[in-house]
Amino acid sequence: MSIDLNGKTCVVTGSAKSIGLGVAEMYASLGAQVAMIDLNPEVVSQAERMAKAGRAVRGYVVDITDRNAVFACFEDITKNLGKVFALANVAGAVDQQAFTEITPERLDKMNRININGSIWCSQAALQTMKTLHDGRIINFASKSGKTGSAIMAAYSGAKGAIISITHAMAFELAKDNIKVNCLCPGITDATGVWSSVSKGYTENLKLSREEVLKKFTSKIPLGRLTDIKDVVDFVMFLTVSGEYCTGQAFNITGGREMH
Repeated sequence: MSIDLNGKTCVVTGSAKSIGLGVAEMYASLGAQVAMIDLNPEVVSQAERMAKAGRAVRGYVVDITDRNAVFACFEDITKNLGKVFALANVAGAVDQQAFTEITPERLDKMNRININGSIWCSQAALQTMKTLHDGRIINFASKSGKTGSAIMAAYSGAKGAIISITHAMAFELAKDNIKVNCLCPGITDATGVWSSVSKGYTENLKLSREEVLKKFTSKIPLGRLTDIKDVVDFVMFLTVSGEYCTGQAFNITGGREMH
């Protein structure tokens, strides 16, 4: 079964650049009415670019850790674009430090952005999604949320929480015909996260960027980093198909993660 997105409202957080932007462009190309949310003001110009091309797209500059601001944003989305059918919680943040160097401030930041932000956006979307008795919520975790990553304990913990929260949401929202899943990408090329992580590894492991790339690519059975398109394609599947799929944490790692 395939869902027609024409006239349906889809929301994407973290959509000024990278994966979030790719997801927003995919939704727009399939005829959806798209709300793009990001703390980066560039989200507005990206939305305007897509709107000039004839797409029904609006951009919103919002701090997703501010629950009141999130709910106000979704009220505007409903007023101007319609009831939310799909939400892709792409927005997130990464941090690197030795476990003994984790501070309350850095831990709080990881949790507020990665966990709280996804919860607030989901709560706001559900206000209208439930009335449709149909919907999709796609959370973003990480390979690090399953097996953890060295010098990334705070990030790994936050992403692990997203996986468990996804399971709980899926159980609770099944009665409303709302499917909730999450994606666990591996190292994704051409993203801000990989840029930040690779820089951290060059500093912490004392390796060149080329050596870092070789080190991590060698661990992937399919022999390359995850591509943005790999992730966008999975979001598309979970949105327009996947009718019998909920509560799953899908690996997009080229075989690096297999459970």
